[in-house]
Amino acid sequence: MKKWTLFLSLYFCACLLAACAAQPVPEEAGDPPPEPTRADIICRVVTVEDDQLLLAGVDGDRNIYSLSWEDTKSIRPGDLVTVTYDGNVLEIWPASLGNVCAVSSLGSGFDDRCALYLQVLEDLWEVDPGLNGNDLTYIGVDLSTTSLSESERAAVAWAFAQKHGGELVTGTWEELAEQGYIDQEHLYWEDGCLFSITEKEMEGTYSLTPVTFDAQKWRSGLGAYFFCDCTSVQSSDGHWDGYSIGSEAIS
Repeated sequence: MKKWTLFLSLYFCACLLAACAAQPVPEEAGDPPPEPTRADIICRVVTVEDDQLLLAGVDGDRNIYSLSWEDTKSIRPGDLVTVTYDGNVLEIWPASLGNVCAVSSLGSGFDDRCALYLQVLEDLWEVDPGLNGNDLTYIGVDLSTTSLSESERAAVAWAFAQKHGGELVTGTWEELAEQGYIDQEHLYWEDGCLFSITEKEMEGTYSLTPVTFDAQKWRSGLGAYFFCDCTSVQSSDGHWDGYSIGSEAIS
């Protein structure tokens, strides 16, 4: 009997020791919490509206990003910025970066050609407003023949369509016709209008960087407006200071 009592006592002691060993060891007081995950991404600032930034990815990043940031006083369209966030990206359009904790300018690489072309699109919107009246469902944008990156084109097109409350579609006239938006037989887009900018080559040597382009909005074969032979010059600090129009035409 004593042997069984001793055996049971040893068995329960072993179980108790095993249970104690399985318990997690509490962290010692004063240990610092683990560092949060951080990631950096470099983007081009396309628009700054109050505390809202629209950004285009660079270096092959085709995404565009929208984020709220209170301190935008020192941020300009055209800046290259580093955004520090937690590494998570919400795959919506524009994409959303998780828990942004810093937005800082690189201090170099400034180029506000996106702002220039947004202004051109706005000016096209204002002329001959009957072409883009209140019956628009779609706003087409074609920037495929500009020197903007893919992400910059996407950001400019999205910002323009959002401002005017239309559903954005992108592509050339031929692509939109193939997709059924434009009536190719009757040369008419019943519920949309196509805005496009086409850069042109310039010959010669210049002290500053110029660009020449044509721009147009097209509703039909008999409803279009053209800015022809437009010219803008980039200053040494990367700023495109407006543009001049060589001539205007209407059909």
